[in-house]
Amino acid sequence: MHVHSHLKNKDLMARRQAALPRGVGQSHEVFIARGENAEIWDVEGKRYVDFAGGIAVLNTGHRHPAIIAAVKAQLDHYTHTCFQVLAYEPYVELAERINAMAPGDFAKKTLFLTTGSEAVENAIKIARSFTKRAAVIAFTSGYHGRTLLTLGLTGKVAPYKTGFGPFPAEIFHAQFPDALHGVSVDDSIASIEMIFKNDVEASRVAAIIVEPVQGEGGFNVAPPEFLQRLRSLCDQHGILMIADEIQTGAGRTGTWFAMEQSGIAPDMITMAKSMAGGFPISAVVGRAEVMDAPAPGGLGGTYAGSPLSCAAALAVLDVFEKENLLARSRQLGAHLIERLKVMAAKNKCIADIRGLGAMVAIELCKGGDLKQPDADMAKRLCAEATQRGLILLSCGTYGNVIRILVPLTASDAIVDEGLAIIEASLAAVQGA
Repeated sequence: MHVHSHLKNKDLMARRQAALPRGVGQSHEVFIARGENAEIWDVEGKRYVDFAGGIAVLNTGHRHPAIIAAVKAQLDHYTHTCFQVLAYEPYVELAERINAMAPGDFAKKTLFLTTGSEAVENAIKIARSFTKRAAVIAFTSGYHGRTLLTLGLTGKVAPYKTGFGPFPAEIFHAQFPDALHGVSVDDSIASIEMIFKNDVEASRVAAIIVEPVQGEGGFNVAPPEFLQRLRSLCDQHGILMIADEIQTGAGRTGTWFAMEQSGIAPDMITMAKSMAGGFPISAVVGRAEVMDAPAPGGLGGTYAGSPLSCAAALAVLDVFEKENLLARSRQLGAHLIERLKVMAAKNKCIADIRGLGAMVAIELCKGGDLKQPDADMAKRLCAEATQRGLILLSCGTYGNVIRILVPLTASDAIVDEGLAIIEASLAAVQGA
């Protein structure tokens, strides 16, 4: 790590703009020098509370001692072989542990990759290989990645899809249930039936992919009834159900997989982000017979399931057990919602508070009118919070949702400090 006291955020931003393409966005004009659990310090020495967690990557916080120790120990043995050339035991152990944790009373197998997009792409590959079908159904406001296939699945145009088409064929979008904005579970299921009537027959659909809680889409929670009916619909037509748990997985919602709270088991689950505490790894876990469909050589990747990331992911599982982080997620989520409700009573602009476990968000609208999403206020709130020492992220179809992804390991004092900054920032941007 290079830390130089003479560096300034403004100067580094100028260097960044000269050296990097503008398509690589940046939410905050801040350069980190050090991170510790739920706190960071920038190159100028300013401290921030971190409510972004690297976009849901740091459920166990920055530099958790147990995870760092596991990676340092792995460094003393080997760092890379490419698993398809020379295998290593941590990959196998991690797969065994995830197989045992995934919902569903059936045999499972797990594949490791490097990014969330890779996990989704491979899940689609596996589904097509198993079913011998091509079409895929995703949902409005869903987010599945930035590669061409995953962009095709993503249900939001700006900024992700703008100018990058054409996208792969045989991808269709159904309505995601959102009672707050007038889309019922019945409406959502009916929209899938309309796809079967108007776009592609059910017998040509390989998979339906859904986020149990939409991440980038605005923390919209899929009702259990919807997921149960979706499971039945898939079973009726021989379609595989894929749960995209890249943001919800690794304990963010109060269970290791959010799907555990739905009462049903998908055929495959994709995960990434927090599963290795900041080290790059992703996974597809699913029914053994489904996962076995591709022939040898059909799955894998040069860095897929890196030894360092496998070591980190195993340490994350241990940390969750030792520190009881699933219970902490539920307790933290209840505390966040309670405090945000108090804020909402004083701020009409907070039109909704929602989430599952510690995956919590507020929706900002002009005068609390859901028909008037206030993306400008969300942007100003994030900027004001940064000035006051809090890192926040917005999301949502209209960019008017503020999401909280504070590490589950954060102390109550740190969480309350961050919430107080949100409250002060709301007052400031409304008074401006």
